[in-house]
Amino acid sequence: MRLMDQVRDTIRKKHYSIRTEQTYCEWVKRFILFNGKRHPLEMGEKEISNFLSHLATDRNVAASTQNQALNAIVFLYKQVLKSDIGDFSQFERAKTPSRLPVVLSKKEVALILPFVSDKYRLLVELLYGCGLRLMECIRLRVKDIDFDTNQVIVRHGKGRKDRVTMLPESLKQKLQDRLIQTKIIHEQDLKNGFGEVYLPYALNRKYPNASREWCWQYVFPSVKISKDPRSGKRRRHHIYETGLQRAVRQASRRANLTKPASPHTFRHSFATHLLEDGYDIRTVQELLGHKDVSTTMIYTHVLNKGAMGVKSPLDNILLN
Repeated sequence: MRLMDQVRDTIRKKHYSIRTEQTYCEWVKRFILFNGKRHPLEMGEKEISNFLSHLATDRNVAASTQNQALNAIVFLYKQVLKSDIGDFSQFERAKTPSRLPVVLSKKEVALILPFVSDKYRLLVELLYGCGLRLMECIRLRVKDIDFDTNQVIVRHGKGRKDRVTMLPESLKQKLQDRLIQTKIIHEQDLKNGFGEVYLPYALNRKYPNASREWCWQYVFPSVKISKDPRSGKRRRHHIYETGLQRAVRQASRRANLTKPASPHTFRHSFATHLLEDGYDIRTVQELLGHKDVSTTMIYTHVLNKGAMGVKSPLDNILLN
């Protein structure tokens, strides 16, 4: 079996996502090309260190990008090739910049929402109203929305963890209307011999008919049926994230915002506004799905009270 086929096969056996598969395969290819197309078994800690250092010094990549490449190479040697790669820790580390997240004020959120196209408005409202990440939002399934308890269950979020967040009362009717439209699409697909949706892990083998059941369908399905790159099956997937990203950029320009808003900006704004409203940071941590409260603490630095919550002495003179 060819090396890249081995990598893909191992990733799929471990039930990694399609995005992880694509990312790891890309980094493995770049590592091999950087070293003159030599087979990884012919290389070792020196070549790995040189490649990772090259990313930091020559390519000037972010620390997260370098870590991504590192994870892919470690996976290649340990999981695919079953080879000991030794100690390659002496490589140039990319610097991790200390940046504050872009946060919209409540006024700015209210300003931008009307400019989001109708197709993506509900998605943006969910990003802000529930504190969802981009992919968590577009991957929502029918069964993940609990109207009775006002909850949204996020499945396989970052770190492959599940969590629960609130369902805004103002979105319940909009979501119910959305589900009516989605069910019409699903029923038409079933009549046309489709209606199947991707299921994670081995659920498709364990429950052969589940992929056609209504509860497993995506809340926001794609406008067309496409071919699954892994199984080759033709089915309707969720909407593609680039459309939502483009809609937010366009709305930001139309609203004349001076901040570079993206879908993730609404998650940052959700957290900051909850803290502004006096909610406990531990509660916000749980809603966001952060492993460590120190990650959530960053939002205490962007509250609308000035730097560190300190009042400028100039205000004491000019405003009193």
